[in-house]
Amino acid sequence: MSWHFININGPFGGTTEGPAWDGAGLLFTHIPASQIIRFDPATSTSSVYKEDTNHANGLTFDSEGRLYACEGGARRVVRYEADGTPTVLADGFEGKRLNIPNDLAIDPRGRVWFTDPYYEGAGGPWSEDRANKDLDHDSVFRLDPPNADGSWSINRVTFDTTRPNGLLFSLDHRTLYVAQSGRNPDEKRELRAYPVNDDGSLGTYTVLHDFGEHRGIDGMVLDSEGYIVATAGYRAGGPGPSIYVFAPDGGVVERHPLPFDRPTNCTFAGTDLTTLYVTTGEGHLLRAFTDRQGRLGYPKAG
Repeated sequence: MSWHFININGPFGGTTEGPAWDGAGLLFTHIPASQIIRFDPATSTSSVYKEDTNHANGLTFDSEGRLYACEGGARRVVRYEADGTPTVLADGFEGKRLNIPNDLAIDPRGRVWFTDPYYEGAGGPWSEDRANKDLDHDSVFRLDPPNADGSWSINRVTFDTTRPNGLLFSLDHRTLYVAQSGRNPDEKRELRAYPVNDDGSLGTYTVLHDFGEHRGIDGMVLDSEGYIVATAGYRAGGPGPSIYVFAPDGGVVERHPLPFDRPTNCTFAGTDLTTLYVTTGEGHLLRAFTDRQGRLGYPKAG
């Protein structure tokens, strides 16, 4: 089945990201405006859901329907409470500020995993200057649920990544897929699979797909059969902006061209989780009806 993508919202100007389905509507971030926007498919209209998000990027829900975000401009990972106030889960590591938290995923034990690359400009004007980068690494971190004092424990879990971007768990949560998404010639652009050890550490990764010199994966989502649905590519080279469908072993089983450049992220939505929404670097919200069903931690398919 060919997936036909149409633009249903925007362009907003500047990057849209972090699509997350709340059960009835789609939340996504407009990074330059520091806004979370909610698109209502029943009315085909959108409204501002939250302002002053500190250039928030990735969003996700936990199993209870609580919203988490990577607030790149504030260099922190937060959970938004029912009244909208943010609870800070992490804003530093070993006494230094985080880089620019990008994307996150939550496992069945309530642990929050997030990527922390330093992409120039992603956190606002201050982030254009790499002198503001405190950490000497771009890593994936794991946050363990609160201690008695309410604080979350932060643990570095990758020691071989440069600008990790999207991340995603396999169906059994025994594998963490990480998009290694470098910008520079000496940085790799790979889809990696890391075994998740019982203690929460990661084993040696396997490269599932190498994009070579061209733009690799930005964001991704899992389907109900364990296939990886990912945004990748650009008009500057290679196959162009696309949605890729990877088998768990990395084989490309489908590629769906997109009408707009630099897709940034995607998620399944709708009552049966077969609708795919895609955000872009130019601020679009795209939609296609697919023959695949998504696997989301929240909500489940109706």
